Amino acid sequence: MPAIVGVLVVLFSVFVGYALAKGNFSILLQPVELMIIFGAATGALLIANNMTIVKGIIQGAIKALTKPAVFTKDDFVDLLLLLNDIFKKIKKEGLISIEQDIENPEASKIFSAYPKILANHVVLDFIRDTFRSILTTNISHYELDALLENEIEIIYHELAEPAHRLSALADSMPGLGLVAAVLGIILTMGKIDQPPAVMAHHLSIAIAGTFVGILTCYGFMAPLSARMEKLAMEEKEYLMVIKTAIVYFIGGGAPQIAVEFARRTIPPHMRPSFAELDAKLKERK
Repeated sequence: MPAIVGVLVVLFSVFVGYALAKGNFSILLQPVELMIIFGAATGALLIANNMTIVKGIIQGAIKALTKPAVFTKDDFVDLLLLLNDIFKKIKKEGLISIEQDIENPEASKIFSAYPKILANHVVLDFIRDTFRSILTTNISHYELDALLENEIEIIYHELAEPAHRLSALADSMPGLGLVAAVLGIILTMGKIDQPPAVMAHHLSIAIAGTFVGILTCYGFMAPLSARMEKLAMEEKEYLMVIKTAIVYFIGGGAPQIAVEFARRTIPPHMRPSFAELDAKLKERK
């Protein structure tokens, strides 16, 4: 289920609940306070991050709101089939036989059979660079394992960084809401000579700033950053499947056993059963 549904549930629960309690929406909807809070938040975001991170936060937030998951069960099946095709070709024709497939994947019969993988540049480059290292160096499977583990961590760090920066911004939102509230109280104190009803009205408006900051933090930004990090973790898990298969195969494992090791690496809720994968492998034959 897309996260946008959760956003709607938060909005419905908070504001419909407020309406049922006969709350006055004119107190909550204060354009000046919203400008103070979100303007300051935007400025803080620009101070703390470069434009690459800011762009990553925007793109990551859109992805997190609209996509239930980065990969589906079918995507993992396609990945295992692709790896099996590569391993079988190497086993049959030798390692050098895949050089053209790696250098020109768009023209490769192996890669062109899996258009979603071909379109994913992070995954495609990871596979290509791994086999380039194998083709051009005398690397052992132990060294390859360490190399790929390090690269996956670097990729994950880059993918997850926008989520971490959004989480830091979320932590500041209650404080920025408090800034708006303090400014509102200062303005209220300037009306100390007014009747109590007027004072109470302006004090309510001031406190609304704290409400906006807290709701934005715990209702939207913090959950959104957590979902962005989860999507980054899914991409890491996908790369780990590739690493497991290639390392085991280069270590001397048979293609089908290497693919089975990789299958066991897939998270259980996305993992195809042994029978499902076996049926797909037989179809490929």
